[in-house]
Amino acid sequence: MVRRGLVTAILVILFWWLNGMGLTAQALTPIELTELSYQPCSPEYAEGMVTAGSIQEASCYLIVGTAINRSGKPVINADIFGRIYDANDNPVMQNRGRLGSIETVPPGESHFELRVSVAANQPEPLKLKQFKASGFSGVVRR
Repeated sequence: MVRRGLVTAILVILFWWLNGMGLTAQALTPIELTELSYQPCSPEYAEGMVTAGSIQEASCYLIVGTAINRSGKPVINADIFGRIYDANDNPVMQNRGRLGSIETVPPGESHFELRVSVAANQPEPLKLKQFKASGFSGVVRR
């Protein structure tokens, strides 16, 4: 009898602690990305551009489009995944599926933009394929 009461007390304390810490289960929310296009960055937006691990010249582009959040709740820090190819079907960002993030995606449709750096020797037009995003409707970690 004492043992059952102890187990119940531990379970109640554990439930209270987890609930008090805000560790509720959160499902990954998919975000559809449509109407994708790209454009060269304006000079002030391209200023300070750094290419990771390389000293070769790079071109700055903004990928723009519409994010569609059907969840009815705002999504925070939605990761953007996709593939970018140059005019010769060579990958622009090899071995890299995650391209960036959208800070907040409100319910419904909203405009988004993502700045990317492309090696200057990769010819246009760029091809944007398999773009999608996903995130959480609340803070995942405190």
